[in-house]
Amino acid sequence: MKQGDLFLPAGCTLRSATSKDIWSIRLLVLGAKLDPTQIKWQQFWVIECDGQLVACGQLRNFSGAQELGSLVVSQTWRSRGLGTVLTQHLIKGATQPLYLECLGQRLAQFYHRFGFVQISFEDLPPSMKRKFGLSQLGKRLVGVPVVFMEYRD
Repeated sequence: MKQGDLFLPAGCTLRSATSKDIWSIRLLVLGAKLDPTQIKWQQFWVIECDGQLVACGQLRNFSGAQELGSLVVSQTWRSRGLGTVLTQHLIKGATQPLYLECLGQRLAQFYHRFGFVQISFEDLPPSMKRKFGLSQLGKRLVGVPVVFMEYRD
């Protein structure tokens, strides 16, 4: 299936989330050990394959910025391009400067392919510093390998 210029496997659909998706989204986010406290289904896009929700991601709005967050592809559907499709779709939907935080260089390299560059905590706008402050504290105190990134096209 083709979604704009993005390709999805046969039987898969990219769509905005509905209220019925909230528990599937929560399970994906919790399974990936991501922060489950900021889940608002209205901000999510999902990929459904053969009637099952298998990937999700959201654009969160902040003052003067947006965050690409909660991007998860279920284990059994990885390496099929779903994360790429979802990332590109969320980038296209952004209306303000776009930021994200991820753990480790492997994920940072994934996002770098789309135009994200690593930046320092000090280079984040104030609204993102408030959002990512706890991650920065973990990075400084115990060496959590968090990477802050900004989208630059």
